[in-house]
Amino acid sequence: MTNQTDFGLLTATLDSQLSFIYGEARALELRERIVSLFGFNDTTFGPEPFSNHWDQSDIWMITYGDSVQRAPDPPLQVLKEFLDTRLQGAISGVHILPFCPYSSDDGFAVINYVEINPALGEWEDIEAISRNYSLMADCVINHCSSRSLWFENFKKGEGVGADFFYEASPEDDLTAVVRPRTSPLLRPTETASGLKHVWCTFSHDQVDFDFGNPSVLLEFLSIIKLYLDRGVRILRLDAIAFLWKELGSNCLNLPQTHEIVRLIRTVCEHYRGDSVIITETNIPNRENLSYFGNANEAHIVYNFSLPPLLLHSLLSEDCSHLKTWLMSMPPAQHGTTYLNFIASHDGIGLRPAEGLLSDEELSQLVTSVESFGAKISWRALEDGGNRPYELNVSLFDALRGTHQGEDEFAVPRFLCAHAIMLALEGIPAFYIHSLFGTRNDYKRLENTSHNRAINRHQWQWDELQTAITDDTTHRQIFEALQRLIRVRKAQPAFHPNATQYTLHINDQVFSFWRQSADRRQSIFALHNISRQEQTVSLTELNLIGTDAWFDLLSGIAIEDLRGTLSLAPYQCVWISNSGL
Repeated sequence: MTNQTDFGLLTATLDSQLSFIYGEARALELRERIVSLFGFNDTTFGPEPFSNHWDQSDIWMITYGDSVQRAPDPPLQVLKEFLDTRLQGAISGVHILPFCPYSSDDGFAVINYVEINPALGEWEDIEAISRNYSLMADCVINHCSSRSLWFENFKKGEGVGADFFYEASPEDDLTAVVRPRTSPLLRPTETASGLKHVWCTFSHDQVDFDFGNPSVLLEFLSIIKLYLDRGVRILRLDAIAFLWKELGSNCLNLPQTHEIVRLIRTVCEHYRGDSVIITETNIPNRENLSYFGNANEAHIVYNFSLPPLLLHSLLSEDCSHLKTWLMSMPPAQHGTTYLNFIASHDGIGLRPAEGLLSDEELSQLVTSVESFGAKISWRALEDGGNRPYELNVSLFDALRGTHQGEDEFAVPRFLCAHAIMLALEGIPAFYIHSLFGTRNDYKRLENTSHNRAINRHQWQWDELQTAITDDTTHRQIFEALQRLIRVRKAQPAFHPNATQYTLHINDQVFSFWRQSADRRQSIFALHNISRQEQTVSLTELNLIGTDAWFDLLSGIAIEDLRGTLSLAPYQCVWISNSGL
């Protein structure tokens, strides 16, 4: 449902945003170019303010376009067949990681933004997926490949791209710049006009754009329009926190970056009313939350602190930090929500746990997960030292044991982690490899010498079909997760914006209460995160005696509201007064 928007209000908003970024003198011309590009006029419609474009039935999957393969079929067609035959009714949305031609970083060094990598398929394959699933696509907006035509033009000093890239001098004071990598920040590059030093936040194959040049913004708005026209509904702004650079600053989360996010949202939601902006900001929690703005920036932010905190809880058998964090999280306003994930193509980031876990706890986490086969990626510090930045490991292997070592509880511990993710406020997103408990891929790691490759396995179709149909751990996990998904999707109290309160039972039972918007359904979600049986006094939950309570996961009725409930190691119960 949308309301007709006063065209004057739209243009005034764009004028204000463009003036903040580029100054009043340039704002009018830039606004007119944007209005022309998107065809805005006095019949343009905007979204209903504070509308939620999601509900409890939304379950998303994160995948590469070629995570499942079957030669000679195009991988995007194989992906759609897998979704249709194995996950129909379970998965409502799919995030296909970068699908354009690229030179490195498994897609995040884009060569050409308007083409589909021919090794994956064609635009028609992307559109076919978008007709059945809410499609999320990456806008790799901070940088592009050093092999792109734009960068070639930069080196030649002519053509589109010649002025697209951010330059600095080795003599500049860059000590305050926040880096997610240990490689040198500046890349020396020979150009037609001599040696220049180009800014590279991530790698020397990923050269950063200069958004101080409005032509770069206009180029990306054109790319975004193409994506929306091709069926993309959810636009993921990759590495957006690093977008704007200012010498002498930390070049992170600068005000112009936030204003550009607001402008992109304004444009997208007036062009496609159900479009959604999600910001990828793998940074400490308070900074991450700032990308909600006043419900006028990102519709969705990643719950980046959840993966390391949940992993810490399960390995330490102590959820005290997880509870403290959950209590500190503000309820998302209507029109915004969180994206909950506990595994991804990158790994488990540690920066979002800084300030939430002590250095000793982070070090213990690194040591334990390393013993389960993880690799560690590092980031550079201002003093020249390094600090662990990311755990590169499959989630199943990360949960093979506790700080005491590997044990026999890997599967129930893994399922417990996902039950927690499914029950929390926000939209849950499964990394494809978590759906069947894919293990560390040491062969791919060896072949690429790239730490993140350990969790980027590529399944062959027949191999995967066998794994999820035969009597295997993969099948056990695949079927159990689908059961959890089916239960979650039917509960109004699990709406991404439903009320949530943290409960305090003990540090081995992670518990919270959810209530539907109409207050008809309550769910008490209890999760034993330890290897020991836990006993819960039901009087602590204060269950209303006039309601009939039962566990949604087992179907068992709760008869004695003053009795106790025993939770086996890693058992989860969702106690509700209604639902299926």
